[in-house]
Amino acid sequence: MRVFITGAAGFIGQATTKELIANGHDVTGLARNDANEEILKKLGAKVLRGSLQDLDSLKKGAKDADGVIHLAFIHDFSTFAENGQVDRRAIEAMGGVLEGTNKPLIVTSGVAMLSPDGYATEDMMRHQEGMPRQSEDAVFGFKDRGVRAMAMRLPQVHGGEGKAGFIGYLFEVARQKKLAAYVGDGGNRWAAAHRLDVARCYRLALEKGVSGKAYHAVADEGVTTRQFADIFAKILKVETRSLTPDQAAEHFGWIAMFAGAGMAASSAKTQAELGWKPKEIGVVEDISKPGYFAA
Repeated sequence: MRVFITGAAGFIGQATTKELIANGHDVTGLARNDANEEILKKLGAKVLRGSLQDLDSLKKGAKDADGVIHLAFIHDFSTFAENGQVDRRAIEAMGGVLEGTNKPLIVTSGVAMLSPDGYATEDMMRHQEGMPRQSEDAVFGFKDRGVRAMAMRLPQVHGGEGKAGFIGYLFEVARQKKLAAYVGDGGNRWAAAHRLDVARCYRLALEKGVSGKAYHAVADEGVTTRQFADIFAKILKVETRSLTPDQAAEHFGWIAMFAGAGMAASSAKTQAELGWKPKEIGVVEDISKPGYFAA
C-alpha cells in the first residue's frame, strides 16, 4: 500500500514509518524542512515537502496515496485552540481528496477528556466540551462520504529520546522547581504506551480497521501521577509534595489542566478487533531507567 504520513519524521512518526516499510508498505512522508527530509530519506521513505498550513501539499500527498496516516500537530499549547483549527483544516483537505475512494484516513487524537471519571473506552465517541483538538469530528464527517475514516487515540507515549508525552513535561517542572509535586492524593491515573507498540497499532488499523471506529493504542491502562512523582523524586533527589488545585495552577503552569486529571483508558476492543497486543517495556520501567530523562 502507498501510504502518506504527516508527522512522519517525528517521535511516533519515525517508528510508524519504519513499521510500515518493514511490512511491505511504500511510505511518503511530509517534510517541512531539510532536517525532516534527511530523516525520512534515511528511513527509506519518499518525501513530499509541505506543511499543515500548505493544504495543496496535503491534497497532493493524499491523492497519490492508497491510505493516509495523519500524525502531525503543532504542539504549542499557548495557541492550542488555533492549532486545533489548523489540524481540522488539514484533515478536511485530505478527506476531501479521498472522498468516494473508500481509502483509509487515520487521524490522531487522545484518550484525555473523554470520560468524566477519567477512564476512557473506545465506545466513547465524543470528547468533553472545550477540547480544542477536533480531529475526530473532522475525520468522522467523512465516514459516510466514501472514506474509511478512523481515529487513533493516544495515551502518554514513551520509548526513548527522553520523551513520554505529558509525563516529560511534569518531569521538567520537577527539575526546574526542585519538587516532584502531584495534585491531591495523586491517585489520578494516566494511560501510556511504547511508541513501537503505537506504531504497530497504526499499521493494523490501516490494514484492517473499520470506518467510523476510534482505536486506543493503550498498553498501560493507568499509572498514578503520585507514582510518576516518586520516580522523579528518586531521579532528581528532591522531595515529593501534594498540592491543592489552586497551588497546582501556579506550580505547573499550562499543564496544570492535565496534572490533576484522570487520563486512564482501556484498549480491550482495539486489541480484539485489530489483533494488536502491546509487547514493549511498560512506562514505569522505561522512564525509571538511568538517563531516560536528561536531568
